Amino acid sequence: MTASSLPDPAASRDADAGTGRTRKPASDRQPLTIRAAAECDRTAWDRFVDASPGGTFFHRYAWSDVLQASFGYEPRYLLAEQGADIAGVLPLVHKKSALFGDAMISLPFCSYGGPLAASPAVTEALALRAGALAAQVKAGYVELRGGVPADDDWVKFGDTYATFELPLPPTPDAIIAAIPRKGRKHALRQSLKAGLTFEAHDELDDFYAVLAESYRNLGTPIFHRRYFENLVAAFPGAFRPYVVRHAGTPVAASLAFAYRDHLHPFYAGGTAAARALNANDFLFYNLMCTALAQGLARFDFGRSKTGTGSFAYKKHWGFEPRFLVYGQKLVHGKSLPDLSPLNPRYRALIGAWKRLPLAVSRAVGPHLIRHLG
Repeated sequence: MTASSLPDPAASRDADAGTGRTRKPASDRQPLTIRAAAECDRTAWDRFVDASPGGTFFHRYAWSDVLQASFGYEPRYLLAEQGADIAGVLPLVHKKSALFGDAMISLPFCSYGGPLAASPAVTEALALRAGALAAQVKAGYVELRGGVPADDDWVKFGDTYATFELPLPPTPDAIIAAIPRKGRKHALRQSLKAGLTFEAHDELDDFYAVLAESYRNLGTPIFHRRYFENLVAAFPGAFRPYVVRHAGTPVAASLAFAYRDHLHPFYAGGTAAARALNANDFLFYNLMCTALAQGLARFDFGRSKTGTGSFAYKKHWGFEPRFLVYGQKLVHGKSLPDLSPLNPRYRALIGAWKRLPLAVSRAVGPHLIRHLG
């Protein structure tokens, strides 16, 4: 609410004296309008996101630039207004895929998203408009990664993905002491004696080389390097690469961002050599220490799918899962897609990808990943 639209409390009391009613603020009595966001809304949009309790880094406006420049997705960002005030936002893109069909998604490759609104009514109105946009362009479905309306038109998934976040212990020693699993604690202590080094970087070469090998070993297509360059450029000062080396060779790396009071290692991976060195444990421990040094209070370990190794790994560090509610709504498609790597249909493809030469996976991966989102 802007200062110019704040109601005069005294005037409200006088107008309703003797009625027993409490007048609503002026903005709540204004009709709700929803329109396409424009470039001139960028600052006000981010101000609303940063002031909202449920606002996340993925709701910030610059993701529209990143997703369009990196993958060709068409931004269809929606802005809800009541009078002069923003009542809600929905970051949304139209993802066109010859392999899996078109979709309206909030947001591809992002852990969190969906409508961010001042009330359930605004959430429902934004989601309804997203469905209308999908129908207009004949997209197969709409997907919201959070903020799913309560109505039954949405197929909700509340046990598929979880995020892991905890307050940081006050000291580096306390971080180690807080790890509940003896095996994980032992692995970290071994890594601290393995001659590993941890470095913050301003360039992406080593990070990208490690991540490309890590993704190939997992059977996952790698992003084009341009995507990470666009992330760093769109959010100045937020993203930074971190690299773990052994005998000068990069073995683990992360691209992490700080937002509000937490550090989030959004992308992370390790080479084949990292396992024997426990280099990933060393990486995450040092990222937590970095967050402490920066005065941050929390560590967001990020999203993992249930039943995966990364899900179990984060629990072994003492992080408890908070399950994320995603929602999909069929529009023009015949059925909702299942793009999960756990889908048995993709098992053979994943196995074949793991056996590709690294140079081939780096060349072909960027052409495939834009379809997965």
